[in-house]
Amino acid sequence: MDLKQYVTVVEDWPKEGISFKDITTIMDNGKAYKYATDQIVEYAKKVGAELIVGPEARGFITGCPVAYALEIGFAPVRKPGKLPREVISADYGLEYGKDTLTMHKDAVKPGQKVLIVDDLLATGGTVAAAIQLIEELGGEVVGCAFLIELEELNGRDKIKGHDIFTLMKY
Repeated sequence: MDLKQYVTVVEDWPKEGISFKDITTIMDNGKAYKYATDQIVEYAKKVGAELIVGPEARGFITGCPVAYALEIGFAPVRKPGKLPREVISADYGLEYGKDTLTMHKDAVKPGQKVLIVDDLLATGGTVAAAIQLIEELGGEVVGCAFLIELEELNGRDKIKGHDIFTLMKY
């Protein structure tokens, strides 16, 4: 299935010069959403994932159905103040400044094989921070899966040494 036909490109959003790739038009098509999920499920099986981790919010949308299909757990990575129990945090760089991600301190067991699932690999900052959190808890990142990769932003450079699976490249 050619998933690109289900991605809506929105020009100049959220600001001028950005060509936003909207995945909600994959999600609102049951067959396309199932196909995308099934592809990531197969990859997760191949790498031996025991836990799925997804950064908010689209990592929830793409990661939760994968975890469900595999009958394994899902652990969210969120902005500060969004998780109710004790957390660890990781800072990552933005174009102008920094941001922070958090994860429950007990979300990953030492030695657990973790697959990070998100909608988009752009600059790699978010997924690099998620990797840092998982490894701090003793988890092993066995791969990173994305619906879309924006190749010109070189996100792979930030997560070198980790296996990367993408369904579409722009």
